[in-house]
Amino acid sequence: MPATDWRPTVAEPRRSSLRTRITAAATLVVAAALVVGALAFYAILSLSIHDAAVRAAETRAEQLASRIDAEGPSVVAELDDDIVQVLDDDGRVVAASEEAEGGDLPNTEGTVAYDDEPMLVVREDLDDGTLVLAVPVEDDQQTLTTVAVLLAVAVIVVTALVAGITWWVVGRALRPVARIRAEVDDITADRLDRRLAVPPSGDEIAALAGTMNRMLDRLDAAATAQRRFVSDASHELRSPLATIRQHAELAQLHPEATSVDDLAEVVHDEGLRMQELVDALLLLTRLDERAVLQRDDVDVDDLALAEAKRLRAGGAAVDASGVHAARVRGDVRLLGQLVRNLADNAARHARSAVAFGVAERDGQVLLTVDDDGAGVPPGERERIFERFVRLDEARARDAGGSGLGLAIVRAIAEAEGGSVRVEDSPLGGARFVVALPAAV
Repeated sequence: MPATDWRPTVAEPRRSSLRTRITAAATLVVAAALVVGALAFYAILSLSIHDAAVRAAETRAEQLASRIDAEGPSVVAELDDDIVQVLDDDGRVVAASEEAEGGDLPNTEGTVAYDDEPMLVVREDLDDGTLVLAVPVEDDQQTLTTVAVLLAVAVIVVTALVAGITWWVVGRALRPVARIRAEVDDITADRLDRRLAVPPSGDEIAALAGTMNRMLDRLDAAATAQRRFVSDASHELRSPLATIRQHAELAQLHPEATSVDDLAEVVHDEGLRMQELVDALLLLTRLDERAVLQRDDVDVDDLALAEAKRLRAGGAAVDASGVHAARVRGDVRLLGQLVRNLADNAARHARSAVAFGVAERDGQVLLTVDDDGAGVPPGERERIFERFVRLDEARARDAGGSGLGLAIVRAIAEAEGGSVRVEDSPLGGARFVVALPAAV
């Protein structure tokens, strides 16, 4: 039965798309602005029309009052188009126009209903009595009603138009994002060499595609480094295992050719090599995972002097006159490992002399380890800090180390907030310089 790529499906909460949310937000904002603007326009127009009607009615009332004062109340009967009544001081109707006969006009001023029609009523004092004038405002109200309908239609049409345009524009803008998403979905761990097509627009979408490509470059480099690391680690572990197996097979097939002591010595030595390699790999893994480090006051000069003493005990000529008091905040065990790896590296490559130096300068503690060996070519000064790198591949592994010592030095230095570099040594070989933040 063929194997299938089974993945559990997890129900995700249904969410509206970014296109929908942007369109809804833009539509709501525009609709709110249009509604507020329409209401404000309607209110201003209504007030303006009302004020114009009041001024016109007051002007007409003043004209009629002047004529009545001059000719008498009887002239009101001659008015055909005006709704006018003349009242005496007691409020009784003295005279009325043809349009106002048979009814009493309201005593209050303002817009009122008269004969089932909206009227604007104004009053004007006479020499003897009061003039009451009613002006129809039905046309004004019809005008306002028409304006309100037109405004409502305009708001609806413009809002729908904005929603449609926003939906189209956002969809067009997000189309490259959908394409990028589809391309990224097709990129798997075994296809990290693929890259996204960067649009020539030069906008944020192009910047996003460029950022994704740089991320893929880093992932591809990390995956390549991991594969190389696993391959090299497997090769390094295979060597001592093969040595142990060969000696065991030799002792089994030809017992007279070897002894138990010889076999035990081989197993012991190769076991130590495997233990050192595994310990180094575990330490690098811990540093790669950025594990929390201890923070104590560490005297770097004490670490350097201890390593100088150890090398002297092994017969090496060591100069520690350049070691001065200096302190950092860090993990004493890791910093000790850093100094020891540099000391072992210097002793391994030195012809006759090794020198240590410790000094504090400009807020940094500088640790230097010199040797008078062959040095490191300028083009190889970065590569030697890579894992399982040996510049002299012809050198025996016991003399050349596992190729992890300097990689551990750089990893520890960076974990402690510092750096390490290689320079030419005054002794003629290589100088390793470690810079660490000084303790405050």
